[in-house]
This record gives sequence, C-alpha cells and structure tokens, in this order.
Amino acid sequence: MSTRRIISTEKTILDKDDDDMSSSVAGQQSSSTAPAVPMDVILKLLAFTFAMVVVPIGSYFLTVNTIFRGNSTYAGALAAIMANVVLVGYVIVAMNEDQSDQLEAKKKGGKKE
Repeated sequence: MSTRRIISTEKTILDKDDDDMSSSVAGQQSSSTAPAVPMDVILKLLAFTFAMVVVPIGSYFLTVNTIFRGNSTYAGALAAIMANVVLVGYVIVAMNEDQSDQLEAKKKGGKKE
C-alpha cells in the first residue's frame, strides 16, 4: 500500500502551519506609520512642480509683447530655456540632498566606531 499512517506525535502539515502563524503573531512588532518620504522632499518636489508650470508660461507671456515685440518664436524659446533652467535646478537640489544624506550617514558611522 502506498499510504502512510500518521503517528500521533508527528505533526501534520496543517499543524505546522498553525504553529508558524501563532509564532509570527506573537513575535510581531509594531509597524511604523511614518511616511516613506520625508516632508521636506515632498515640499521641494511640489515647489519645483509649481515652478515648472509657472516659470515657462509666465516668462512667455511677460516677454512676448514687452521684450520680443510680438515675436512668439523668441518668447517660446525663452520659455523652453526657462523650463530647462527649472529642471537643472531640481537636479542640482536633488543631488545636493543625496550627498548631504550620505555625509550624515558617514558622520553617524564614524561616531559609532
């Protein structure tokens, strides 16, 4: 016969699963409810998003009739340049923030040793 009898001291698969679940519930730690991204990062992203919308459009409408005397090609080119300036500014701020996080980690690591 190909069936196997279960000995009463031997645990079945279901018993083993119940033991795993009860030990994981007992050893569960409280989870962190803090956001994954710090608030200052979110504020910087919102500020640069606002700047990415307002600066190019504002520069276009401010310069199309005042500086470029109705030439929308030059005003559009300036708006594109200003959008790139905002984008490069965001990249620089993000890189400096990343470097400051690394420096803080090095300082903490140096104090522990």
